[in-house]
This record gives sequence, structure tokens and C-alpha cells, in this order.
Amino acid sequence: MLANAKQWLKELPKITVGVGIVACAVYFFMLPSHVSIGSATALAMILSNYIPLPVSAITLCLNVGLLIIGFLTVGSEFGAKTVYCAIMLPVFLGLLEQLFPGFESITRDPLLDVLSYILVVGVGLALLFSCNASSGGLDIVAMIMNKYTHMELGKAMSLSGIVVALASVLCYDTKTVVLSVLGTYMGGIVVDHFIFGLNIKRRVCIISPKVDEIVQYILHDLHSGASLNQTIGAYDNVVRKEIITIVDKREYKALMDYVRKTDPRAFVTVYSVNEIRYTPKK
Repeated sequence: MLANAKQWLKELPKITVGVGIVACAVYFFMLPSHVSIGSATALAMILSNYIPLPVSAITLCLNVGLLIIGFLTVGSEFGAKTVYCAIMLPVFLGLLEQLFPGFESITRDPLLDVLSYILVVGVGLALLFSCNASSGGLDIVAMIMNKYTHMELGKAMSLSGIVVALASVLCYDTKTVVLSVLGTYMGGIVVDHFIFGLNIKRRVCIISPKVDEIVQYILHDLHSGASLNQTIGAYDNVVRKEIITIVDKREYKALMDYVRKTDPRAFVTVYSVNEIRYTPKK
């Protein structure tokens, strides 16, 4: 319990920054352009045309209902972090409404606003998802879909968000609706890119006569793990050992430098790894 609390506090600054980035993307790029890029805030923006409340207040109301569902289906850790995010997002939006009342588009171009929103919100959401958190709203729907259908988060966000984007036809012209749908789809792709960019690792396979030296370097210098497989060359039928290890970007560079120095003729293949699941040793 104490370890979980320490981890939560450690992630709190990162989560807060992520929520702040999302709020800035919404207020400075989505709201002025009226483009409803699928999210609870986008739905709140549409509803604000019919309900006499600020977008921040409607967003909070929408988040509460979805938070209850997320807490029951995804788990208490997700719920605790997302409760914080769902409260802080309207708070940040309300603060921006006070600091910059009646803010108009910086670019004066809805298309540029959409592109800017996708890039900025992708950074914020990637930070939140990397902490198993969400900004609330449709992000909760996306994480529920990810848990039960194993759909990639970006695609799940796109699917749920397109429904909201299409709803903008009730308030805005055809061009805005098309931009909303395209922006929602592209936003999911960008989120996946940022998520994988944060978590991507390399699976490195090495065949070399200097197996023991390379393995010792991986274990004791990189403090990583490795496996050994026996391989038989089809040309000469010689049995050799193949080293398999998974490393991050920093470790990958160090390993490649070491292999080039130790055995320039080593046969090396490298694969990108997006996700790893294992139980750490006690």
C-alpha cells in the first residue's frame, strides 16, 4: 500500500503536466476553431450550444458519469488517477477561461488549429497513458476497450471519438464536421506514435563466437537479461549459440558499441518491441 502511494506521488507531477497540456490544446486550438475532435470536452462544446453552462462545467458533469464506469470496469488505480485528472482538466479549463476570456484562434485557420491540437494533445495524452491514467471522458471508454478487446489505445479513441465528431453536424457546417472526423482519426494515430515512442524497446539477437563476453556485458554492465538459443547454420551445419536480449534506447546504443568493438563480424538482427509483459524477480 505504501509502495503504491509512493509511486502515485512520484507520477503526480507527470500526470499534472499531462492534464495541463491537454487543457491548453483544448482551449487554444479546439474551442476557437469549433472543431469537435472526439472527446468529452468536444461533446461538452457541442452541448454548450444548448445548455447555458461553460464548457468546463459541462466537461466535469460528463466526466463524473464516465468515471464511475471506469472505476468499476478498469480498476481502482485507474479510477484514482483519473478522478484527479477529470477534476483537474475542468479546473485548468476554468482557469484558462478566466485568464483568456473570449480567446480567438491564433492561426485564424481551422485546419492549422486541428493539426496543432492533434500534436499538442497527443503529447499530453501519451504522458497520461504512460502512467495508466486518463484525462477523463472518452479516454476512459478507450481504456475500457483496450482492456477487454486488446484494441490499441489510439484506435479505440478514434472509434469512440468519431461518434462525437459526427455529432458536431447538429451545430456546425459540413467543413467543420469533416475536419472533426479527420482530426479524431489522425489524433488516435498520433497518440499511438507518442505512446510507442515512450515505451519502445529493441529485441537484439546476436550470433558471435564471443558469446560469454557479450553475455557478461549484458548481465553485469547493462544490468539486463538475456537468453541463449542453439542455432544450426544451414550452409555449414555448425551449431552456434544465439544471444537474445531486450534493451531500451540507451542500452541498445551501449550494446551495439560493445559488440562492434568486441566482435566486428558478429551477426546481429534487431526488432522493435512495443510491449513487454513479465513478472519481475523478487
